[in-house]
Amino acid sequence: MTNDLPELEDDDKPVYDGPSKSQVKRDMLALTDLGKELVALSPERLKQLPLSERLYDAIRLAHRTTSREGLRRQVHFVGKLMRDAPAEEIRIQLDTWKNGSKEQTQAMHRLETLRDKLLKDDEVLTTLLTKFPNADIQHLRTLIREGRKELTANAALRQGQEPQRKHYRALFQAIKTLHEPDES
Repeated sequence: MTNDLPELEDDDKPVYDGPSKSQVKRDMLALTDLGKELVALSPERLKQLPLSERLYDAIRLAHRTTSREGLRRQVHFVGKLMRDAPAEEIRIQLDTWKNGSKEQTQAMHRLETLRDKLLKDDEVLTTLLTKFPNADIQHLRTLIREGRKELTANAALRQGQEPQRKHYRALFQAIKTLHEPDES
């Protein structure tokens, strides 16, 4: 009698290629944690996410649940519903809301660098005024002068004393306003 199946030696056992039980459990816990984050969001933010109607209703029910055990069960149910949701899209949006986008962060760093250069060198102000001819020159010069005074005073502070940053921050806001597009 011939067998059509290949013979397996003792070392050649069939191998399971799927995820391990531990990995499946980690994935489920990650979805439950994501569900907890969603339950903590406001309804306005929830509406901006790609959620199914059933998932949205489950999250809203969790908002109304007052008992601790009931909330725990509802959060686990939300985690279960998250299996069918676009979890990666949701994570990206939550990360953007928490940390801001990378572009925004880079823009803020550029503005901070420009502010520091303005406080050190008057030529930078000339370049800035060439780029933004409608800028309030007098206001910028005043902020730069006062910011320089603050830096000098802060350098003389003893340890433990709080540095002054009023004009330093105001200069940043003025530069930020220049770089923002007009919303007319």
